[in-house]
Amino acid sequence: MELLLDTCTIVWLSAEPSRLSKKARAALDAEDAHLYASDASTWEVCLKWLAKKIVLPDPPRRWLTEQATIWQTERLRFEPDHFYRTCELPALHRDPFDRILVAQAIARGLTIVTPDPAIHAYPVAVLW
Repeated sequence: MELLLDTCTIVWLSAEPSRLSKKARAALDAEDAHLYASDASTWEVCLKWLAKKIVLPDPPRRWLTEQATIWQTERLRFEPDHFYRTCELPALHRDPFDRILVAQAIARGLTIVTPDPAIHAYPVAVLW
């Protein structure tokens, strides 16, 4: 299964795994799971760290790189099509990070691992 991790899922997987649902945890731990971390999540973690909204044991560059190695996540880079798709999505969610995640998941046929109910309203596969 190809899974796109929401930003909160990345943080919780690494720092607070008890916050993950049992279903999400089982999917993430499955042998056939292929995990993706979007550039959007990297940017969001950096902004939240700068604003002191999240505390990390190391600066984002080091911490995210280490977590990507530990969890074997593949980087999901931005592509122009992802940005165009954000304009084509229904206005169900105003958060630009979540909108780009939805657009990327639709473009790549990925399932988003997130508890966010607003993302669940989009025509995209969601697991939680």
